[in-house]
Amino acid sequence: MPTYVYQEILPDGSDGEVFEYIQRMSEEPLKAHPKTGNSVRKVFYSPNVSSKYTEGATQSMLTDENVENHGFTRYEKDKVTGHYNKTAGKDKRAPDIINSDTLKNNQ
Repeated sequence: MPTYVYQEILPDGSDGEVFEYIQRMSEEPLKAHPKTGNSVRKVFYSPNVSSKYTEGATQSMLTDENVENHGFTRYEKDKVTGHYNKTAGKDKRAPDIINSDTLKNNQ
């Protein structure tokens, strides 16, 4: 459910507390402060939409080329054998295949 911002209007007409209120989009906007009962007005502002951690941005950061450029190695599990095969990475010390039984024994 979305979080809305409201501002309390004090009895003398001055601005009071600014507060957030979680409510369904289908609900009517608040007309009174939930605790004090004073009038309120809805505060409109631009939404905070982060594009840094979207699914597309994450996928572009995890490309094989980007993984290798940052010095990491990627393994993907073979569904048939259960072994992990290296799909990205240039480190000579990293094996090409890791047996899943070996991983269980090392834990």
